[in-house]
Amino acid sequence: MAQRQPNILFLLTDEQRYDCFGAFGNRQILTPRIDSLAGDGVLFSHAFVPYALCTPSRYSMLTGLYVHQHRGRTNKSTPSPWLETFPHLMTVNGYRTTAVGKMHFNPTYLDVGYKRMKLAEQAGEGRMDDDYHRELHAHGLIDVIDLLDQRKEFRSRAPQSYWDHFGAEISNLPEEWHSTTWIGDRAVRELEQWTNCGNLLTVSFVKPHHPFDPSKRWAGMYDPATIDILPGWTGAVPERDLAYHAGFFPHVKLTEDAIKRVTAYYYATISQIDHQIGRMIETLRQKGLYDNTMIVFTSDHGDYMGFHHMLLKQNYYYDPVARVPLIIKFPGNADAGTTRDMLTNNVDLAPTFLRQAGIEPPKEMIGLDLADPHAQRDYIFSEYGHGDLYMARSRRYKLMLCRDAKQSLFIDLEKDPMELHNLIDDPAYRNIIQEHRDALARWMLFDAIVPVYAPDTAPSVRRVTHSTIGLETGDYRQRLAAYFEREMAPYLTGP
Repeated sequence: MAQRQPNILFLLTDEQRYDCFGAFGNRQILTPRIDSLAGDGVLFSHAFVPYALCTPSRYSMLTGLYVHQHRGRTNKSTPSPWLETFPHLMTVNGYRTTAVGKMHFNPTYLDVGYKRMKLAEQAGEGRMDDDYHRELHAHGLIDVIDLLDQRKEFRSRAPQSYWDHFGAEISNLPEEWHSTTWIGDRAVRELEQWTNCGNLLTVSFVKPHHPFDPSKRWAGMYDPATIDILPGWTGAVPERDLAYHAGFFPHVKLTEDAIKRVTAYYYATISQIDHQIGRMIETLRQKGLYDNTMIVFTSDHGDYMGFHHMLLKQNYYYDPVARVPLIIKFPGNADAGTTRDMLTNNVDLAPTFLRQAGIEPPKEMIGLDLADPHAQRDYIFSEYGHGDLYMARSRRYKLMLCRDAKQSLFIDLEKDPMELHNLIDDPAYRNIIQEHRDALARWMLFDAIVPVYAPDTAPSVRRVTHSTIGLETGDYRQRLAAYFEREMAPYLTGP
């Protein structure tokens, strides 16, 4: 069957705001390779995520299910093992399936259907298990800025410059060892092994997720003094947002100079990724496989990047955090250079991948087929926590219902694109608000519910197909932690 099936290259970034690439109209960021994909494919201008947090969002992309279905609600969660994923269905139907980069699973090498995994992780215990940090360790290297940002034991002792710059610092690593280059190198090596049809490669970058630490060469690409602050900046944090979450970095301390520097470094990390995407595209062209390859580019969630005077993602589901880039280059470059403004959700990806591969999706995968130009939906739904926040967004309006009803919001996006004015108690909108409430209730009532699964017994690919390099003895994480502590000492302040 694989002889007749198209190749699929799935490109995933982490925490990329929807308007941060050139083809969407951003005239300051340089992303020529991503823009070329848009020229050869379809740009979906209203793409959203079902959950604006890394791991839950990724499980939804894999399973085609919403988070209240697969139950992987946190970055330390594990979905039920009996849930189907698009990589598993493609593997059993003859595809050669590989994942490279940041998967953000629990356990690190969770078996979701890929036959091979080469991982570069960031959060949790992933960096204690993955291939990337093993190689850094073997070469006497550490990713200092990332450790300061991601490990509590180091963040509590981070130097003042880290706080002053909101994590926007030049990486201490040589460019060849930066996670973006490491992932790009291994992706290209995988593509060089492709022959004809029936290949699936998922390439998932750590960046532009914070910290904003591009390599030195890329950091100089943008001048903070001349960078424009992205739309939505306010002189202070709205009180309701501050009450909802004060920020991973304190929002109240964010200044115009600081957000300009952060934006410049954020753009630099995206341009660095763009360069690696260009290498992959060139490899496919050289092998004569580009035309028959479906290429999908998206992100697992966005970043406020100054919207409402905020940074990162821990607040209301305003568009900069819930809306993401989405470009699909279909085999044969079908509908090249077109833009579709249909409301899409990343739960649509799994059934779209499977149908392109000639595989019928399971009935639980109720997402749209994004190859169908006539596919439409009236609402996008997203959620957070266990009933903490639910979003129903139509073309013009957005309802965000919170566990604490006093925190709920209703926005008229046509009149208020910056989402500043809460109309939840406005009698003029009572009927429209009820329509969105009813749509949300139908969504929750008619979706299947699956039980929680304990992560400790979840199958792990590494146990089956990878050398564990000390994991069997249980002491590798401890040795790596001691190495981090020793090597990080010169960069820290305090005991």
